[in-house]
Amino acid sequence: MNDLPQAIPPPWWRHGLVWLVIAGPVAVVVAGLVTVWIAVRSPDPVVAEDYYRRGVEINKTLARDKALMPALQGRNHAATPPAPAPR
Repeated sequence: MNDLPQAIPPPWWRHGLVWLVIAGPVAVVVAGLVTVWIAVRSPDPVVAEDYYRRGVEINKTLARDKALMPALQGRNHAATPPAPAPR
């Protein structure tokens, strides 16, 4: 008969590897819930029907503003090629 005491294994929650295995799926679930919360809290705006026309108007406005560049700034950029003419 063996009189040496048997080593009792520790409970499952005392092993670090178990928590490492559990932490991955828990982190994914938490990240998914945060993503859903962000999506519900700030939904994307609906795209306007005339988005292309608005974009063209913005480009024309930007080209017009660039054409009205101050003289001093224009003199400093004399070597840069001119902006293409709007169509």
